[in-house]
Amino acid sequence: MANSLQAKKRIRINARKAAVNKVRRSRVRTFIKKVEAALEQGDAEAAKLALKAAEPEIMRGVSKGILHKNTASRKISRMNKRLKAIVA
Repeated sequence: MANSLQAKKRIRINARKAAVNKVRRSRVRTFIKKVEAALEQGDAEAAKLALKAAEPEIMRGVSKGILHKNTASRKISRMNKRLKAIVA
């Protein structure tokens, strides 16, 4: 249990930040799920549009500290690879 005023304040701040980060992480995951759903259906056009919308959202997650840069790049790369396999 926190005793000092500063420690109590940090607990409040961390709780607020955790709530904001949870929303951001959920938003990024939703965009990724939309791309994956379109890829599984084999709808290349819908997948292309979903991926175009998801890329900036994923990279925004990187800038906000939700995802690591390499993780985001890997996810985007793998989704692009799956999209190209459907188109070809």
